[in-house]
Amino acid sequence: MVFGLVALAAAGALLLGDAFPGLFPVRVHDFLGAFPLAIIALVYLISHLYKSPTRGELIKAVLLALAFLFWAASLVLSNSPLATLFGDLAIGLFVLDIFFVIFGWPTKLLE
Repeated sequence: MVFGLVALAAAGALLLGDAFPGLFPVRVHDFLGAFPLAIIALVYLISHLYKSPTRGELIKAVLLALAFLFWAASLVLSNSPLATLFGDLAIGLFVLDIFFVIFGWPTKLLE
C-alpha cells in the first residue's frame, strides 16, 4: 500500500510539473514519468504473489509489469538508442495483453 501511494504521489508530482512548467528541471520530468510506472509495476507483481496466483494469472501479471517497466526504461533512457526499442516493446506487450483480454488467453499457456 505504501509503495502504491508513493507511485500515486509521483504521478501527482508529474502532473504538478505539467501545470507549472518551471517547477522542476527539464530532466526531472522523465524521471517523474518513469518512477511511478516502475513502482506500480513492482507493486502489481508483489500483490499478485501474495494472492497465490495460478500459473496463468502470474504470466498475465508478469506480462503487464514488463510492459510498464519497458515504458519506464524508455523514459529514463530517452537519449539512448535503446529508448525506442524499450518503448516499442512496451507497446507490443500492452497490445498483446489487451488482445488476450478481448479474445481470450491461450489455454495451453495458462495451464
